[in-house]
Amino acid sequence: MQVTSSLREPLVTGSKTVHDVTEDICRQVEGKPTKSWMLGLAISLGALGVGTYAVLTLLWEGIGVWGLNKTVGWAWDITNFVWWVGIGHAGTLISAILLLFRQKWRMSINRAAEAMTIFAVICAAMFPGLHMGRLWVGFYWALPLPNTWGSLWVNFNSPLLWDVFAISTYFTVSLVFWYIGLIPDFASIRDRAKNKVSKAVYGALSFGWDGAAKTWMRYESVALILAGLATPLVLSVHTIVSFDFATSVIPGWHTTIFPPYFVAGAIFSGFAMVLTLMLVTRKMFKLEDYITINHIELMNIVIIITGSIVGIAYITEFFIAWYSGVAAEQYAFINRATGPYWWAYWTMMTCNVISPQLFWFKKIRTNIAATFILSIVVNIGMWFERFVIIVTSLHRDYLPSSWAMFYPTFYDVGVYLFTFGLFFTAFLLFAKFFPVINMAEVKSIIKSSSLREAGKGSGDLETAVESSTLNK
Repeated sequence: MQVTSSLREPLVTGSKTVHDVTEDICRQVEGKPTKSWMLGLAISLGALGVGTYAVLTLLWEGIGVWGLNKTVGWAWDITNFVWWVGIGHAGTLISAILLLFRQKWRMSINRAAEAMTIFAVICAAMFPGLHMGRLWVGFYWALPLPNTWGSLWVNFNSPLLWDVFAISTYFTVSLVFWYIGLIPDFASIRDRAKNKVSKAVYGALSFGWDGAAKTWMRYESVALILAGLATPLVLSVHTIVSFDFATSVIPGWHTTIFPPYFVAGAIFSGFAMVLTLMLVTRKMFKLEDYITINHIELMNIVIIITGSIVGIAYITEFFIAWYSGVAAEQYAFINRATGPYWWAYWTMMTCNVISPQLFWFKKIRTNIAATFILSIVVNIGMWFERFVIIVTSLHRDYLPSSWAMFYPTFYDVGVYLFTFGLFFTAFLLFAKFFPVINMAEVKSIIKSSSLREAGKGSGDLETAVESSTLNK
């Protein structure tokens, strides 16, 4: 049996049964860690260790250890913040929006994408805190605390405060959505557990799930409600992040195109990271029957669309700067392409505009190696996009006497390396101890396909359901 999508390609291959799904997905949770998993964890822990030294030094010495100066006050820190927030976009989009549109191809990849969202948002949230320097002295300035602390209320007119509300709300809804989806699968692992510790742990995580019809009805209702709540967050979070720049008066930032441009870029980079992670997971845990070429092709199509939107946004920025007649705006964009950071700009254009167009060729967008390489290239390009927007708009202002270059230090790179180590360590632990594929939803695909096949001979689906029930 094969389950087919709208593109007439299988969503689940290998003639899998419901029992096969349980066995294949639970095997990686119940079995011993593979050598490839242990190697990946060792590398990520190594990055985490090196990065920890940079973070501790930063907290002790202050942000003077970074390469910032009086002209370039934001650089790698805020670049990384915006980049990680963007990475976290695809998970909620795959889970929420595609769920509302009843796109079944999301079911094999949504679990890992949702986990990626949680870990990416945690990494992103670190940078505004670290940018405060000695975190324990000033973190509360970002919280809406009244004068009982002897201080003023925070500035509710500031988009930096809007970030706090938007990202914390996004993180909370995404975390609940992710966990709710895990409960039925935790119950499956609980029922299979062979030792008391596993049974107790997964029993607690499953919240007493009993699989009754009423339980499933409540589960589906909550999933739809959370999807409805999460959908506007997909659009609002990166829109509000873009306001950090768009509401300023700095040439190169003060532009109304930023909200849709940032959202498209976030989806673009998020899907690229999902592809990177899913291809590694697919190989590491032998999930080729569940993460199929069809899933990879559909995600590549999304990358083509969002990459094209980002390319149009780049062109539009230059047009608006020219059409405005404002010399400072025109210079800001000319400086990006021809100034001291020209190499960063053209790296961004090559990775984000040119490389995704290769996916128009079916042989490339269905090729595993090419997809893996291009997914990494896209995220490199998206990092450079944020770097170009932030640094090249700051390093040359209205006074040539204050022009300055930004050069990253070991601590800039080390903190970024710390977040990479944290992200991949968390993801690898998740992939080992949690079911990385949504078993319940994949089983629903197989069951509906079985009923459809049975209904072909009996005339309609209701007859097939009745026949299936009687046979049980």
